[in-house]
Amino acid sequence: MQFDLPEELVQLRDMVRRFAAEEIRPHARDWDRDQAMPRPLLAQLGELGLLGTLVPAEYGGAGLGYLGNCVVMEEIARQDGGVALLLAAHNGLCVAQLLLAGNDQQKKRYLPKLAGGEWIGAWGLTEPCGGSDAASMQTRAVKDGAGWRISGHKQFITNGTWAQVFVVMAKTEPDLGGKGVSAFIVERGAPGFEIGHKEDKLGMRSSDTVTLNFEEVRVGPEALLGQLNRGYADALAVLERGRVGIGALSVGLARGCLEESLAYAKDRQAFGKPLAEHQAIAFMLADMATEIDAARLLVWDAASSLDRGEKQPVKASIAKLFASEIATKAGLNAIQIHGGYGYTKDIPVERYMRDAKLCEIGEGSSQIQRILIARHVLNAAG
Repeated sequence: MQFDLPEELVQLRDMVRRFAAEEIRPHARDWDRDQAMPRPLLAQLGELGLLGTLVPAEYGGAGLGYLGNCVVMEEIARQDGGVALLLAAHNGLCVAQLLLAGNDQQKKRYLPKLAGGEWIGAWGLTEPCGGSDAASMQTRAVKDGAGWRISGHKQFITNGTWAQVFVVMAKTEPDLGGKGVSAFIVERGAPGFEIGHKEDKLGMRSSDTVTLNFEEVRVGPEALLGQLNRGYADALAVLERGRVGIGALSVGLARGCLEESLAYAKDRQAFGKPLAEHQAIAFMLADMATEIDAARLLVWDAASSLDRGEKQPVKASIAKLFASEIATKAGLNAIQIHGGYGYTKDIPVERYMRDAKLCEIGEGSSQIQRILIARHVLNAAG
């Protein structure tokens, strides 16, 4: 078993760490307040190859694999969870489904532009009436000559403001439930396709989240992504992979809480000595460090399994469940360690805590992960 990163990923980690500290950290509070990140940042992410972490070199990507993607996610999230969430939706959802189900023409058309940052990708599964119960979606795609007409609404769509390419799930055989869902590629500007209102969120505020409205949006036959009526199955496979990235994002947020708390506890004096020398505080720091290391190993193990082509989705669920919950816990503890200062926006730990909470909800809630893990455990026990 190998617990250390290969040298090329160590170099990647160090490069992304410097970039995040220099280009993201100084502005993260303003982006959180303004609920937006600047367009030039997206170009920088593209230039560094961070928008093509999973894309093979033949399509202009970095070809880093899932472990490399996790390294990137942790380092970006350390400074701003919202920027990391943009990467998660772009790489881990939109690009991932194109890689999984796209044909050669679709890959050649979309992947180079997505990998280079010329285009941003988004992914549409959730609807106003269904989150975890995504198979009950109401969006429909009806045959129209050789193509299709899509009607319906999608909710909580990350990157909707920026994206040029949307992977959208719609019912093509409504009576078949999840077995009657297909995936389509919809480009921005298609007649009848409207980007709806932007959500005012608790956390991840630098990342945009919008509704999508489809009013008889016509797409050609080339827009069908993957096999007819297999879109939901492909979406579930994409979510399994995406959970590993959310796990890495969670680790980054938790690490930010620990590092900010360590610096504060070593500097802040109380009762004649630094906070770090008080056992009550030291134990909180020890718990944070232990849980972060455990979460990172779970995430790396799940990512390495994906890179080896192994089908062990329960690893992704375990990693995502544990990492997301320890991230929220780390945020609460970091605020407690900082005391009154932790409750102000001058200190980033309150933002990390707000960002972390989404990781327990998005890409399968903690409750859904427990269902999946329990199902696996019970099946393994016969």
